[in-house]
Amino acid sequence: MNNPPDLRPDLARARVPDAARPGQPTIGMVSLGCPKALVDSERILTRLRAEGYAISPDYAGAEAVIVNTCGFLDSAKAESLEAIGEALSENGRVIVTGCLGAEPDYITGAHPSVLAVTGPHQYEQVLDAVHTAVPPSPDPFIDLLPASGVTLTPRHYSYLKISEGCNHKCKFCIIPDMRGKLQSRPAHAVLREAEKLVAAGVRELLVISQDTSAYGVDIRHRVEREHRAHITDLARDLGSLGAWVRLHYVYPYPHVRDLIPLMAEGLILPYLDIPFQHAHPEVLRRMARPAAAAKTLDEIAAWRAVCPDITLRSTFIVGYPGETEEEFQTLLDWLDEAQLDRVGAFQYENVAGARANALPDHVPDEIKAERFERFMEKAQSISAAKLEAKVGTRLEVIVDSIEEDGATCRTKADAPEIDGNLFIDEGFEGLRPGDIVEVLVDEAGDYDLWGRF
Repeated sequence: MNNPPDLRPDLARARVPDAARPGQPTIGMVSLGCPKALVDSERILTRLRAEGYAISPDYAGAEAVIVNTCGFLDSAKAESLEAIGEALSENGRVIVTGCLGAEPDYITGAHPSVLAVTGPHQYEQVLDAVHTAVPPSPDPFIDLLPASGVTLTPRHYSYLKISEGCNHKCKFCIIPDMRGKLQSRPAHAVLREAEKLVAAGVRELLVISQDTSAYGVDIRHRVEREHRAHITDLARDLGSLGAWVRLHYVYPYPHVRDLIPLMAEGLILPYLDIPFQHAHPEVLRRMARPAAAAKTLDEIAAWRAVCPDITLRSTFIVGYPGETEEEFQTLLDWLDEAQLDRVGAFQYENVAGARANALPDHVPDEIKAERFERFMEKAQSISAAKLEAKVGTRLEVIVDSIEEDGATCRTKADAPEIDGNLFIDEGFEGLRPGDIVEVLVDEAGDYDLWGRF
């Protein structure tokens, strides 16, 4: 659940629009957690920029620091508390927001000197806290709303949040308690934001939410300004903009199959990020998730029949309360059959407030660790075989960064930060971040590729 260091603006390359003018109030930002939290951070900073604040990429130049926290797992809570403590030590004036902000006593118990605590996606409350701590001082001739918002990702890709909250009641998860029920954005508003991003140079749109497949259900797939709030319609609309469109957090509802032809046509990337979590029906039942793993295999086969190039990414929980060796072996066998391209796993841990905490027969830590190793070993062998099969093929890649010794790129099968990379170490000098080029794959590892063009 931790952000890689290069997504933390206090540590690395947050892109700030311009230098602060003399006397301009300055705010810093530390963004932890998932891409959805990163989008929240971008929105807060964009609002602050429009009000005349400058954005500092580090603690030293800021009059106050906002820490956007994660509270999903105990380990994420610990990281958030550590980040708050670091900000207090380095700057002294700290405003806390995000998922952990739903537990203000937990935060103030550890750090009583924080200036304010607000919950997830409470933009107005965050702005109020900033106004109190560092009063705005806008110059009406200079501080206008930026043509494009403040971004904490490289210029050529951007996360596009289409909804907030979740209607699922998975026993291991407290996201609905922190972020509420599903709230979909109007389709025309999502499309307008996407159009502005593409006009500003974004080459890849990463569609995110807690449950992307459910987009529009809460507003009954309302049609506004000739755009319907339904994931299939939205994907088609986004695919018309000319950028790569990548779908994350897609639950395998039956209507997901309607997206696959759009991938086969090249309208959106042939990539689905689907949180299967487990494969044994009894474990899925204890998780309070749909228990149809065998049927899911049929769905996967049907998707691949329509779009053979589809990449499937998923995450799983090992060592869930009550998981037997037989149930875990079922998961390994299922993975063997499913042959997923990109796989991640978590060892189960209790989350304060989650119903799974009360389940009987918690798995000892040493067994969880051992199962995690076995699971990841199998996932790695599948990944290595799939990547080896790509040697000798030509693939389209997007360039993420250029260093002295080579270019770091991604194929259509790779989401930033969570999947693999394709490296070019010869003839890369003319490339620029955001370029989309065709390469010949000439080497493969367990998770990464190497190529030339």
